[in-house]
Amino acid sequence: MFEIVFLTFISFYFFITVYLLNGIKKSFPQISDSELPALTVIVAARNEEKNIPECLNSLNRLNYPPGKLEIILVDDFSTDNTGKIIDAFISGKTIFKKIFPDETLKIPIGKTRAVASAVKAAGGEIILLTDADCSVPADWARSIAGYYLKDIGMVNGFTTQAADNLFQGMQAVDLVYLISAAAGMANNNNSVSCIGNNMSFRKSAYYEAGGYENIQFSVTEDFILLKSISRLKKYKIIFPLNPASLVITKPCRSIKELFRQKKRWAVGGMNINLNGFLIMFTAAAVNISVLLTPLFFSAVSLYLAVFKLAIDFFLLMLVHQSLGIKKNLKYFFFFEIYYIIYTIILPISVAISRKVIWKGRSY
Repeated sequence: MFEIVFLTFISFYFFITVYLLNGIKKSFPQISDSELPALTVIVAARNEEKNIPECLNSLNRLNYPPGKLEIILVDDFSTDNTGKIIDAFISGKTIFKKIFPDETLKIPIGKTRAVASAVKAAGGEIILLTDADCSVPADWARSIAGYYLKDIGMVNGFTTQAADNLFQGMQAVDLVYLISAAAGMANNNNSVSCIGNNMSFRKSAYYEAGGYENIQFSVTEDFILLKSISRLKKYKIIFPLNPASLVITKPCRSIKELFRQKKRWAVGGMNINLNGFLIMFTAAAVNISVLLTPLFFSAVSLYLAVFKLAIDFFLLMLVHQSLGIKKNLKYFFFFEIYYIIYTIILPISVAISRKVIWKGRSY
């Protein structure tokens, strides 16, 4: 009986992966450099004194047509030296501007209000977001903005993490895996998720969707905005696999921090659509089946467990190779163990409590 159930789930898992790969591999036309729109990069920072210097340096190296780029840094009432570091860095650099969150906005305190304040102040037609613990490649803005044909409302990019040890490596592979699933769905015209540290949108689409002031609050502000723009059914949302737009972020430093991040994503993703839910359910069912294989051991169940690993590795190999980060695949087996563990723990944690703690704030 176990073998039949496992085979059923793994069959669905295989066809879902083929579907995702079909989306991931899609290419998209780009406009010429002369047609690039005015663009505003937004970084919301709270107590990021250790991370923000690297972020600022990478932003300062961006290649974009003169007069078409501005960078807004939002100091989200930091209690450390983040604000002073920003002030010192941007002195004399006219494309940079520092602001504080607009406290008159009817949005709960946090990143959502910080981003909404910056969008309100932005002069660019295209809004491009990253985080203070990220570094971006020189052609990041040019690459993302180049996809904005008239019917495009949102362009999302891939993010990886610095990976110098096992704990960091499993996080890095996991992040690319999750983003790959989101990209595969989006490029098949079925957007379910994105990541806020490499996310862009057309400012007019943002306001047509209501803007953060009129969108239901979520601890995952990126997901709720994607969902709102998707509901307009007016714009395409794409997720190109392009190494020129690959952002590198810092991994979580401890199990506690990692758990809080995962829980925030899980709570925020509870409003995912049916297709997204089916993918998550199938992945969880397959992972649990792998975990149960030693208890119901047979040659067939062992074969199915190995087949599951092969499916994941093939998808990740294609994506990592395309992004130029194939070296991180040495952490693949550690990722699989980690993936199976959190698949089981997270639903239980969310069922017990939906409280989220992030950046020193509770939601």
